[in-house]
Amino acid sequence: MTRHTRRDLLRLACCSTAGASLVSGLSKLGLVSALAQGTTDYKALVCIFMFGGNDSNNMLVPTDSRYAQYLQARSVLALPQSQLLPLQMNGQSIYGLHPNMPDMQGYFNNQKSLAIVANVGTLVQPTTQATYVASQNLPQNLFSHSDQQDQWQSAQLAGTPVSGWAGKVADNVQTFNASAQFPPILSISGSPVFCTGITTRPFSMNPGQAPGLAGFDASAASQARYAATQQLLTFDSGLSMVQAANSVTGQAVQFAQVLSAALQSIPPLQTKFPLSYLGQQLQQVAQVISARSALGVQRQIFFCADGGFDTHADQLPQQVQLLSDVSASMSAFYQATQELNVPNQVTTFTLSEFSRTLQPSSNGGSDHAWGAHQLILGGAVKGNAIYGTFPTLVVGGPNDADQNGRWIPTTALDQYAATLATWFGVGATNLPAIFPNLVNFSTGNLGFLG
Repeated sequence: MTRHTRRDLLRLACCSTAGASLVSGLSKLGLVSALAQGTTDYKALVCIFMFGGNDSNNMLVPTDSRYAQYLQARSVLALPQSQLLPLQMNGQSIYGLHPNMPDMQGYFNNQKSLAIVANVGTLVQPTTQATYVASQNLPQNLFSHSDQQDQWQSAQLAGTPVSGWAGKVADNVQTFNASAQFPPILSISGSPVFCTGITTRPFSMNPGQAPGLAGFDASAASQARYAATQQLLTFDSGLSMVQAANSVTGQAVQFAQVLSAALQSIPPLQTKFPLSYLGQQLQQVAQVISARSALGVQRQIFFCADGGFDTHADQLPQQVQLLSDVSASMSAFYQATQELNVPNQVTTFTLSEFSRTLQPSSNGGSDHAWGAHQLILGGAVKGNAIYGTFPTLVVGGPNDADQNGRWIPTTALDQYAATLATWFGVGATNLPAIFPNLVNFSTGNLGFLG
């Protein structure tokens, strides 16, 4: 399991009532009818963060002559070539997916709604083995879980960030949500920096739990306590910090009322989701998307996450479960977008702080590395393609930062995220303020979204 520092736990914890466990039973207060308006230009980004560092060396494997290099270096972690799921591109197959990701294979080969970006990572500028050895303009604290998680979520490659790139993207497209009375970002997994903008603050909830303050029901006594709680939140204490906290909490209660009423107004989804933590998070996202018209939103960003990817030991059996869940959960969610008639308007993508070394470590595991492969799924995705440059699978070779298969990224996080932001509606002139290192790369759009 991944070890987290105190800073990690504080950052990932729910820091306001918006992130607390919430239950139903609140009065609708007429909020849904006031927000019932069309969303003719709706788009959503759905992030799946794989905490711990997903070993993408076994998620995407070359099956041509390079497989021999992979087999030699991976040793006990190598997957048999016969078990890899072939990816068909231009009439040939030179890559295979992990054997437990058949859903993703189908979306890549048949529906052509899945794309893969190869060897993405945190980069200040294009980096070679020589510039890495010389420590020229490198991200701070490479190979550190907490630092790389912060950097992937913020695109800030030094220091401790206070805002994330998704939050800043939401800041930038506020005009699309001018009439909404619900936040554009919803986290189903804590309160990550990813979701916080300069002005945007996320709403947080737990999967499978209806929104509303916990501990209240429809009885007269309970409603009296609820009314008293609301009065306390508006009481002028004269203390600025208390007033600010009360304002945040009071706003969170209002958002919970809006969402609770909206969710009660929609029919249940017919799509069946896995009962896993990730599956239930994505089911919650689908339900909120179903209520998009009642919420009056035209742009939404969602954050989901799963842990356990820090596979220092027993990696092969762990990845069977982890990648099976990712594949099945993403598939169910895409089916739900089809049920809701928004597959072209919703794009799901993966993040993870780093991949893992090509060479195994002791106990059948692998160590922290750098560049990783990421998945993008949706009707607007120009799928059936692998974007970016796949690394040379030679230990100590031109793409190896060290001597054990830590790939120097050939595509920057800024390029990957800017492509998503552009599709979402961020103008080209505004991208550098969100992705400060984007100007150092020749292109800010990788082309995987139409």
